Amino acid sequence: MDIICFLEIGIWLFVGFEFNFNMALYIYKKEIYSQKKKIIHFSSYISLTLGCLLLFWSLYPVISFEIYSRIFIQQHFSSPIPRSQIASSLQKANSVLGGYNVFSNNLRDFTQVSLWFPTKPQSQEAKNLKIKEYSLSIPKLNIRDAHVVVGGEDLKKSLVHYLPQSLPGEFGNVVIFGHSTLPQLYNPKNYTTIFTYLPSMEKGDKIQVRIGEEEYEYETYDIFVVNPEEVSVLEQSNDASYLTLITCVPPGTYWKRLVLRAKLTKLPMKN
Repeated sequence: MDIICFLEIGIWLFVGFEFNFNMALYIYKKEIYSQKKKIIHFSSYISLTLGCLLLFWSLYPVISFEIYSRIFIQQHFSSPIPRSQIASSLQKANSVLGGYNVFSNNLRDFTQVSLWFPTKPQSQEAKNLKIKEYSLSIPKLNIRDAHVVVGGEDLKKSLVHYLPQSLPGEFGNVVIFGHSTLPQLYNPKNYTTIFTYLPSMEKGDKIQVRIGEEEYEYETYDIFVVNPEEVSVLEQSNDASYLTLITCVPPGTYWKRLVLRAKLTKLPMKN
């Protein structure tokens, strides 16, 4: 009997020991958030959401243009000037200022038109034309009587008729540069944003040029994208009267050049 009692006591001691061994040493209890912690937690989510929206707001125009241009706008490539013909000083300057690729530390001031096509030979001097300025209108883009300076340089103050060889209405190629930016910052009266929506132009869209009392009307017939090295878009063509509008793309960048070609279709009315 004593042996049985001793065994029972041993069994109970063993069970008790096992039970205590398996019990957790620590118990963690989730603390209920205080009002202050809830506000901080909620604010962090709001900040993260706003940051993502701001990033999307900034990058969407660039991404959407790249997709749109590769589907609907011709990627036109002409024969650039061979590198051997570029002056060594220009090559050195370009290495300091940076390139046109996405990762370049670009120090160029692109409100100066001479930097838009840096490989363009400067031996071709602008003609000393009597007309020094005129106005340009694009009804589709809500641009009315934009100021164009013949042979100008500063794109912050006007559109620029680059390296002028002829005037609108005459045989030749009139090349006009205009700045662009992100669509969110567009203002048709601000010359640093005026050509932002130029990529939305289509064949058949009209462009009016007014010189004094005479108005010439051009019709868009081609639009394409080139690299800054493709200087052939600046060449003259004397078989008709052409108008070439150029801006930087994608919006808000200086990576490439959008080129719009138009041809004279309407002369001023004779009195």
